[in-house]
Amino acid sequence: MINEKRAAEIYRKTKETEVKIHLNLDGTGRVDLNTGVPFLEHMLDLFAKHGGFDLTIAATGDLQVDEHHTVEDIAICLGQAFNQALNVKEGINRYGLSIVPMDEALGQVVVDISNRPHLEYRITLPDRRIGAFPSELFREFLWKFALEARITLHAEVLYGLNSHHMIEAVFKALGRSLRQAISLNPQQIGVPSSKGVL
Repeated sequence: MINEKRAAEIYRKTKETEVKIHLNLDGTGRVDLNTGVPFLEHMLDLFAKHGGFDLTIAATGDLQVDEHHTVEDIAICLGQAFNQALNVKEGINRYGLSIVPMDEALGQVVVDISNRPHLEYRITLPDRRIGAFPSELFREFLWKFALEARITLHAEVLYGLNSHHMIEAVFKALGRSLRQAISLNPQQIGVPSSKGVL
């Protein structure tokens, strides 16, 4: 479902997960998250607040196995919601860049609303787990989000020591860079592409 406010709702049910997401790109950062994965909820809260997105997620999954399927399917649904909500690309900036510090860590995210999914991931996390969260799922989340949102996403941590801080800096930067990219530019006439289409 897509509306004038650049909002979308996605529902996905598999044998492993059930996910429902509502995303409003022109929101105020309001969140309502119930996923069973507390660390991911913390990161998505930061993503939405720094992006100015209203985000509701209700998800259940086979957490008795591990967090992989739940995290992956949330990323898929969030990417699909973003792509659907941004159904009209005329007048947007298209590109976004944000560099965000989190204590000793510095994260950078650059995005292109390109319709060419790609993830460039230049991050080495020192810890295999952050609390109960497997740190390898961070890259998996970013890749599935970029794939389904159909964006080019470059994520890098320039330096840092604490895995939590490094991931947090990237999620904040992702929200801010996407906000910049989807913002309307009064000087941009039509689609920001020499091809005439994104």
